[in-house]
Amino acid sequence: MLNSEILEMLSSESLHSLLEIIVNYGVVLFETAGVIVLLVAGVKGIINYCTKNPMTRLELAKGMAMGLEFKLGSEILRTVAVRTFEECALVAFIIVLRAALTFLLHWEIKTEAEDSENEKATRQVHIHEPHV
Repeated sequence: MLNSEILEMLSSESLHSLLEIIVNYGVVLFETAGVIVLLVAGVKGIINYCTKNPMTRLELAKGMAMGLEFKLGSEILRTVAVRTFEECALVAFIIVLRAALTFLLHWEIKTEAEDSENEKATRQVHIHEPHV
């Protein structure tokens, strides 16, 4: 009797339900983390902009990229719970869109970091040049 109850509890339907619950909590956790990271990056960006920090764009882009990584993680987790082709197509489209945004942000970060390094190097050259 006890073995049959254990087997019933471990049926594929109950395991699927358990997995769906875990995935839903995971999606909410990742989405919440992504929103928090984006909000913090936005607030820091505003503060940096107001204080005329030259690294504002770079730091804001890094924060946005990190927030999008969490949001992308939630979409990937969401694929576990898809049941229809329409849901799968929608999730795939969202993943591609967020991946493209993440790629563009990483490109922006790389470009901004290179520009910042070039600007620093230019300033150092001007400082060390002898005045004639």
